[in-house]
Amino acid sequence: MKYPVVRLMVGLMVRLMLGLVLLLPGLATASEKAPHTLLVFGDSLSAAYGIDEEAGWVTLLAEKMQSDYWPIQVVNGSVSGETTTGGLARLPAMLDSYNPDLVILELGGNDGLRGLPINLMRQNLATMVDLAQARGAIVLLVGIQIPPNYGPRYTEPFFAQFAELAAEKELALVPFLIDGIPQQPELMQRDGIHPKAEAQWMILENVWPELEPLLHTVLE
Repeated sequence: MKYPVVRLMVGLMVRLMLGLVLLLPGLATASEKAPHTLLVFGDSLSAAYGIDEEAGWVTLLAEKMQSDYWPIQVVNGSVSGETTTGGLARLPAMLDSYNPDLVILELGGNDGLRGLPINLMRQNLATMVDLAQARGAIVLLVGIQIPPNYGPRYTEPFFAQFAELAAEKELALVPFLIDGIPQQPELMQRDGIHPKAEAQWMILENVWPELEPLLHTVLE
């Protein structure tokens, strides 16, 4: 009575092994196809300052891309308090580590809040664009405005730098990352600078129209 059971078990094991052998080539092929990489390189506005990281717009972006089956992994290289000078110092190592196909460059706000020279910010941003492009990455530039109490003699040329640099380097541009949010004080944290968790989806909506065409370009 035991022999039929043994033969049945052996038969099942043989079929299982054959199935694994047939599956292995597919697994090998899949493992060879590493996903593309999108690097978000910004400051506190992209680093989920004051809120849970899971609620930040970069995490929302990663979740959207996963749910929509984009074969692109999202890496958040943003650091709260980062200036363009600090970003320029960090970027080469980030490019070495992740070799991104696309970089969202969101820096400059802290330069403005500290009243740093606009021409230095412009030079740093331009150099970062050059570094990323030299590695074959597409760059999406993100602009930012600073509070009007800094005065129009500083705030207006500061804001204009992003559009001018985008035109010079032929980059896609998100003109103002948090557009539509400061006008609703209930969506801002107490510092009046950083959006609350409830507003993070609005940031993603500001970024997505400029980002989506670049994603298609990466996958061509």
